[in-house]
Amino acid sequence: MWYEVVTQLGYEPLRRHDLRYTGLTWLADAGVPIHVLRKIAGRGSLTTTRGYLHPDTHKITAAGAVLTAHLNVLRAPRSLPGPAVLTR
Repeated sequence: MWYEVVTQLGYEPLRRHDLRYTGLTWLADAGVPIHVLRKIAGRGSLTTTRGYLHPDTHKITAAGAVLTAHLNVLRAPRSLPGPAVLTR
């Protein structure tokens, strides 16, 4: 049945296992913690679970942009507070 469906759709190379990678990656991208993904995948180790995750180029590029923004904030000149002005 699987092979008939993917053939009709023109996705002959698609394996059922590929959907596991996609589903777990989507869950990770949505913010589901790795220890929860481990349970969903039915795996014993976090290392094995990490092997299922394949972020796309957009996620990798976005991570780089987040890091760049963070570093720019750290490098920005900081203004020191001026002298205190007392008023009576």
